[in-house]
Amino acid sequence: MTSVLVVEDDPTIRASLIEVLTSHQLLVRSSPDGFGALREITRWQPDAVVLDLGLPDIDGADALRMIRGLSQVPVLVATARDDDAEIIKLLNAGADDYLVKPFSGGQLVARLSAVLRRCAAAGWAPDAGAPTAPGDHTGATQGPLVIGELRIDALARTVHLAGREVGLTRREFDLLAFLARNAGRVVSRRKILAEVWRQPYVDEQTVDVHLSCLRRKLGERASLPRYLHTVRGVGVKLVSPL
Repeated sequence: MTSVLVVEDDPTIRASLIEVLTSHQLLVRSSPDGFGALREITRWQPDAVVLDLGLPDIDGADALRMIRGLSQVPVLVATARDDDAEIIKLLNAGADDYLVKPFSGGQLVARLSAVLRRCAAAGWAPDAGAPTAPGDHTGATQGPLVIGELRIDALARTVHLAGREVGLTRREFDLLAFLARNAGRVVSRRKILAEVWRQPYVDEQTVDVHLSCLRRKLGERASLPRYLHTVRGVGVKLVSPL
């Protein structure tokens, strides 16, 4: 079943969008704000996103750029802004299509279906992540890296912790592998974005979202780290627990 994340702060509009989409046999989750949407995209990996621009925590255009740092998931922007320059800016920032409010449920479903068809034809699939740049071998190394009970195999793209396989998304794996190759060294978020994401207009908050997910999957917290340590004002380092 096709899954859609609805990002809309107005509860009445959000409920209406969910009703329309579920009535067309779509699996729907929702978020009332931008950072919640980023967490959902990272954890749930929806097939498409319907993104409102008037969000309470961050501007929708900024949320769009941050989403593009996480995934190439198709994004349909729902906006009250009908200025041509604004629409062009959104499309250039990574939106796949847009709808100007108010719009009907039929328009929404038709545009969403068209976006999904185009993206499927272009070869996108959930968790495909961002396009890999030519010559990008983010995870390449000679052999598995072993740090404490953490074993990272770049060729097999697998991670094991104390013998148990840890399921990671493509981007989470690339981030962990990069930190492992720099084990013991503090790496700035800007450096991580440059080496792992290799995309312009990506916010540093994107790194924090992925780090939070990695910590959860490695069974640790930022307040009680084992492998992933944040050095305030400097960056992040991966170390072997004592």
